[in-house]
Amino acid sequence: MMTMVFTVDEINRNSSLLPGVKLGYRIMDSCDHIHSSLQGLLSLISHSKAVNTETEKTAEIKGKEMNTRQSSTCLYYSPVPAVIGLASSSPTRAVAQTLGPFKIPLVSYFATCTCLSDKNLYPSFLRTVPSDLFQVRGLVQLVSYFGWFWVGTVGTPDDYSLYGIQAFSTQFIEQGGCVAFHLTIPTSPTVAEIQEMADKLQSSTAHVVVVFATEGQLLNLFLEGTLGFSFPGVTIPGLKEFFLNVRPSPKPGMEFINMFWEDHFGCKLDFTYNTGSQSNSGHMVGLTPVCTGLEYLTYTESSYSDVSRVTIAYNVYKAVYAIAHALHTFLNCDSAGPNKGLCEKHNSFANGQFLHHLKMVNFTNQFDERVYFDSSGEPVPLYDIINWQKDSKDEMRFIKVGSYDGSAPHGQQLQIMKNTIVWTKGESQVPVSQCNAPCPPGSRQATRRGEPKCCFDCLPCADGEISNQTGSTECTKCPEYYWSDKEKVKCIAGSEEFLSFYDTMGIILVVLTLLGFILTTIITIVFHSFRYTPIVKANNSEISFLLLLSLKLCFLCSLVFIGQPSWWTCRLRQAAFGISFVLCLSCLLVKTIVVLLAFRTNVPGSRGRKLFGSSQQRILIICTTAPQIFVCTGCVLGAPPFPFRNPNYQASTGKIVVECKEPWPPGFYLLLGYIGLLAFACLLLAFIGRKLPDTFNEAKFITFSMLIFWAVWISFIPAYVSSPGKLSVAVEIFAILASSFGLLLCIFVPKCYIILLHPERNIKKGMTGKYPR
Repeated sequence: MMTMVFTVDEINRNSSLLPGVKLGYRIMDSCDHIHSSLQGLLSLISHSKAVNTETEKTAEIKGKEMNTRQSSTCLYYSPVPAVIGLASSSPTRAVAQTLGPFKIPLVSYFATCTCLSDKNLYPSFLRTVPSDLFQVRGLVQLVSYFGWFWVGTVGTPDDYSLYGIQAFSTQFIEQGGCVAFHLTIPTSPTVAEIQEMADKLQSSTAHVVVVFATEGQLLNLFLEGTLGFSFPGVTIPGLKEFFLNVRPSPKPGMEFINMFWEDHFGCKLDFTYNTGSQSNSGHMVGLTPVCTGLEYLTYTESSYSDVSRVTIAYNVYKAVYAIAHALHTFLNCDSAGPNKGLCEKHNSFANGQFLHHLKMVNFTNQFDERVYFDSSGEPVPLYDIINWQKDSKDEMRFIKVGSYDGSAPHGQQLQIMKNTIVWTKGESQVPVSQCNAPCPPGSRQATRRGEPKCCFDCLPCADGEISNQTGSTECTKCPEYYWSDKEKVKCIAGSEEFLSFYDTMGIILVVLTLLGFILTTIITIVFHSFRYTPIVKANNSEISFLLLLSLKLCFLCSLVFIGQPSWWTCRLRQAAFGISFVLCLSCLLVKTIVVLLAFRTNVPGSRGRKLFGSSQQRILIICTTAPQIFVCTGCVLGAPPFPFRNPNYQASTGKIVVECKEPWPPGFYLLLGYIGLLAFACLLLAFIGRKLPDTFNEAKFITFSMLIFWAVWISFIPAYVSSPGKLSVAVEIFAILASSFGLLLCIFVPKCYIILLHPERNIKKGMTGKYPR
């Protein structure tokens, strides 16, 4: 209030602003209540007498809002041009709504509620303090900057607090935060109510509280460590001296000053005891010392005399100057005419003409700050961020630790000097306020049922998914052919898996393959060395050598399945497997037929051999092998297998299986089906001739070999289908080797046993069972 008085006097002494016009004012106390505010307003606008600045200066110490009418001696009976005030938002809304229809400007210096930005409800309202909209944005950025996403809110039962907390909560939740609790400070709280609120604050897991209230309402709850948004302060020249020269007076209108004086010095004013320059504090009125009003404010300390950097009062200072500049324009004080150098005389401020000029105010004051109102009647949103700290005398001081500029680009609005902040209990470490600590990389946050989203459990990412940031709410699936590392924080190229020559399993299979091939070669050499003996000649030695050749091919074809699949191995492997096995079974089929014709026909042996001689045997082998050759050729040419990186097993093994993909799976099953058909024919014919009266009955050994063959390949089908990755290839190789060894051992090893160990049985009679035992 005293800053407003000082500013009016300063303007009246300024010959370049409003020349020829003197501003006047009238001060009313709103008592921070809607009813008192409206009552004061009606008294103000109905007052018809201008008030001289030198004869009526009133002050208030208990009331925090004021309504100020600016007038001038030349506007003696004119209506009120403007009102400055109020401080609280709730009374301001009532007064602004009342003045709106009359287009009388109301300029507030401390009413920050966002609700007052509604120009439909409050068309004549302006303010020199930013709206809570910017303060809320700054608060959200501030708590986010320090990582506080679990906070409580405390407010008071007024519009400033209600709208502020509502806006903060909405924006804070949009930024991912959660409000743990809300407390309302009663208008006149009792000790029990304060204690109850303090207990709730201390018992909460939220260690940070966002408050919308004045300092006085918080003294019993917060002290040191608090951060707050304040308005930039300035040092106004001459203001402190003006304050210190104020003296109480028995004149009307000085009641506020007199109340302040008695409260400050703890005395009772009695102007009848005035003795010049001496204080009469020795006199007593009852139990209270008497003071005369001549005491010195210079030697005392109070918030009244501490004007080193005024903040809220500076908003009043700007409001008065804004009205003065608007009057300067409205009264054509710069016009060149008969009244050059003087302002024009106006009898009325009706029809909103002065309001229009006030909205268009735009000037730079002595502190190099540009003063203007935007389309909502509000100034540039500038804030200082202050920290409540205790000095060496254990007294509270406001220390600037940062700033917030709502007009700056996003990301540059908030500036914090973190190292200068003193937190609760004098700590320098930033406090932590979280319902749960953010989940580390490699995990995700899973909200608990029925609880705020800030309360969660940390679940590790699934295989093939990652989260590389702290506090991730979702895990990201790795791209195809990529896989998560052990920590689940990055995707790495999936390791390729195939049956390698260097794997333990691959080495074992290669050894078995070579063993089978070498064993077959040895048997071939033995048979070739004894090719003229009866046991070799007994059943067409040519077919036996062809059978041994086909078994070599069966062993060797398994090598094509080992190693990384390529363009040529994918085309070769199934064709080599299918043709070599069909050739082998065709030879066995011929051998079985020869045995049956030799012993199961009613014609002499020579007749049977003529019916199914060497030529017929070769033709049968060619005829039974040709269909498989056609099938394999058709598959290779029409739908050739190709190398394929199969990611289906990444979920279980974390590896990409490189395999040969069959574009037309029926071709593979047709190939297996034909092999099965020949094997069944061999088994059936061999089973029929198993009891023929031959001492060395080859049909019996063929039966055993076919039983092994069928056992192996019947087991192969389910094992092949259910084996993942390279195991399916290993199963197929094992089936090839097992069936090949079965044929080799059952058919040729017994003959080699006779040839090498019992040569006495390798005679013609030995073949018919007529050799001596």
